Amino acid sequence: MSDLRQRFYIEDSPVRGEVVHLEEALQTILAQRNYAPAVQILLGEMLSATALLASTLKIKGRISLQIQAQGTLKWAMAECNHLGEIRGLADYEEDPRFQSAIDSSTVLSTLVSPVLFINIEPEFGERYQGIVPLDKADLAGCLMQYHDLSAQIPTRIVLASTEQRSGGLLIQLLPRNNDEEQQRVDEDLWPRLTMLTGTLKTDELTNLDAQEILYRLYNEEEVRLPEVEKLQFGCTCSHEKCANSLTQIGLEAVKETLEINNPIEMDCQFCNKRYLFTAKEALDLFGEHLS
Repeated sequence: MSDLRQRFYIEDSPVRGEVVHLEEALQTILAQRNYAPAVQILLGEMLSATALLASTLKIKGRISLQIQAQGTLKWAMAECNHLGEIRGLADYEEDPRFQSAIDSSTVLSTLVSPVLFINIEPEFGERYQGIVPLDKADLAGCLMQYHDLSAQIPTRIVLASTEQRSGGLLIQLLPRNNDEEQQRVDEDLWPRLTMLTGTLKTDELTNLDAQEILYRLYNEEEVRLPEVEKLQFGCTCSHEKCANSLTQIGLEAVKETLEINNPIEMDCQFCNKRYLFTAKEALDLFGEHLS
């Protein structure tokens, strides 16, 4: 059990769900910065959440969650693409309240004027951005409110994280296709599943494998499990993207930078990889030559 996403279905019903477990990828991401314990837990929950939400998209692309706020936490973001590659980052000032936490509510309670953005970026087509109020006790509550009101798909989400592992479970009641299917559905199924899902504990979600979690919760239902999907840390930085960033700031700005730093150094905040551009390489981007 390491970095996995397990889809599941309740047989003969419009209910589907996902279970996510992160370990190696989470530790790789947290090792990039010396995060306070509460920020580590927030990032762990955000990463599990993006992996869950990415599974609901039927496109090639990526989905990201980004918290922006005033106060000691400036911002935090997590991202997952259709290949199951995740990454995350946070920026904050030291705060003694961040030294202990059991869930994301520790950080969320300190935020001033917070906003959560849900960004969906297909490889082809228009981008979408949803804005979610951070007015619930924890991240899972905020995301459930978004799905219930904006997406209008009844959804229950449970998120949990420690400094070593994070996990998440999502279950949804999908629209029914026709009257015949509606007649077959057990009307007590969704309330029953919702109640059972709410009993899931942090140590179960972070320590147990997906099949054990699903058995403990829904052993009286007929649960169907497709093949498990692997998740992993993945960064989208590249030499080409850094070069594009230089061309965007313009020739004069690049010349000014070269007077201070030659070669130009560009660091990826997500993976700490460094990209170097000599004066010749930087000026060649603009068709200029060294004098």
